[in-house]
Amino acid sequence: MSKPNGVVAAFMLLLFLTSVVSPKLVVFGSSAHDDEDHEHGFKRPDPLRFKYYSGGYNVTNKHYWASAAFTGVHGYAIAAIWALSGLGFGLFVRLKSPGSGFFSDSDCCYVVMFLLVILFTVFTIVATGFVLKQNQSSLQRTNKLKNTILEAGQEMCSTIQRVINNMTLIQSQLLKYDKQTSLLLNVTIRRLGNESQTIQNFVHKNGHSIENGVHASQASHVVILSINLISVVAAIVLLLLHWHHGFITIIILCWILTTLCWVLTGFDFFLHNFADDTCSAFEDFEQNPQNNSLSVILPCMNSTHSDEVLSNIGYIIHKFISEINKNIELVYLSFGLHQQDDGLFGSGKICDPFSAANYTYVPEKCSKNDIQIGELPNVLSGFTCYGENSIKNCRRQGKFIPQNAYDKARAYSESVQGMLDIYPDLQSLTNCTIVKTTFSEVAVNQCTSFKFSIRLLWSWMLSLSIFMVALVISWVARAWQDKGRQFSRCSIIPNPPDRL
Repeated sequence: MSKPNGVVAAFMLLLFLTSVVSPKLVVFGSSAHDDEDHEHGFKRPDPLRFKYYSGGYNVTNKHYWASAAFTGVHGYAIAAIWALSGLGFGLFVRLKSPGSGFFSDSDCCYVVMFLLVILFTVFTIVATGFVLKQNQSSLQRTNKLKNTILEAGQEMCSTIQRVINNMTLIQSQLLKYDKQTSLLLNVTIRRLGNESQTIQNFVHKNGHSIENGVHASQASHVVILSINLISVVAAIVLLLLHWHHGFITIIILCWILTTLCWVLTGFDFFLHNFADDTCSAFEDFEQNPQNNSLSVILPCMNSTHSDEVLSNIGYIIHKFISEINKNIELVYLSFGLHQQDDGLFGSGKICDPFSAANYTYVPEKCSKNDIQIGELPNVLSGFTCYGENSIKNCRRQGKFIPQNAYDKARAYSESVQGMLDIYPDLQSLTNCTIVKTTFSEVAVNQCTSFKFSIRLLWSWMLSLSIFMVALVISWVARAWQDKGRQFSRCSIIPNPPDRL
């Protein structure tokens, strides 16, 4: 017994060292972190080109995926070694047909071997239960993180659509009076539509890809472990019934399943590293959003186009309000309204929340006495000469603004007020506020539990794989030990020679 036990112990130690004691390589979203990693020698092998992957976190880069998947090579390698050793051992048994003389014939030897089988069986069943439980937990946390990010993209699409609808209404109001501005708005609407389509494509494509990947991983764990669990239980039954051929079949099946368990162990280690990479990119995004590889996949408006959209809107509003203020000033000077203290005009100036330099939105510029652009039609209506009144009556009543001029001013003021109403949404889109808030929420509230869940899944999967190796080896030893012996049903000790 000492020699087989020594071989098993050495093999268990090898599995532990190759699977657990390995460097933890994490890539970040920022090039600054990448440069720091390079200085310390943290690199990942890229099997696609037999070089080290030196880039950052980038899910659109096949070399990143290859290097990340390669981190599970320990599990894949052990799976290959285990499969090849099974083939080699099968050929050896087939050709040599060794006897059972390797083991002692004492009853104690049979009892100890059976107890080892029971012990590893219990360990395997318990580990299987924990893996299935943790697989479900990691699925829920992954879906929660995925939904949080995709919902941010959908919220941005809704915001853009709301802006487009308002701009379309504004464009229709201005079309009669200012074709140039209407055309400019039409260009802006088209660009916003393109951005919205890009975000929708991101949500649709990546949403389905992530969904398929997550469920494929979950389903593979459930299917393989369920078959493995049934086989382990069946092996105990066949062992007690002493159906040798059926027991050998279960050994072969579980040898294959153990190979698949090691493949899943390597895959789960890859998922563990990918979770670390993802959360590191989220955390780095908070500190350095401008120089981050997440910008490749962010469901955000293109910064160049969005800045141009805001600049155009700021220019339109600033130009319009400046013209109105000049006209109001001329009216005041012409009619002496600046000497009247009727309170209708307040400071006599329309609030212009945009700076003249770069048309940035600065609402603090306006004083409390300034007239809001949306209130301008109400102010002008008291000085408007409507069609049913004669010019003389209008002048006598101090109504000097023609109705067509009032209609034009009303269209412009309502359009400008509509633009001001949607401007915070536009700023949110430009600054990618929704996505930044979402990434911050994920990094602070979800990443720790997400990474811990994936790590637990890998840890229990590693434990299960090791237990399965020990269990299958103990089965082989038990089958070898029982070969050529006669047993009573449910007996673990062979019948003595005088009963054969």
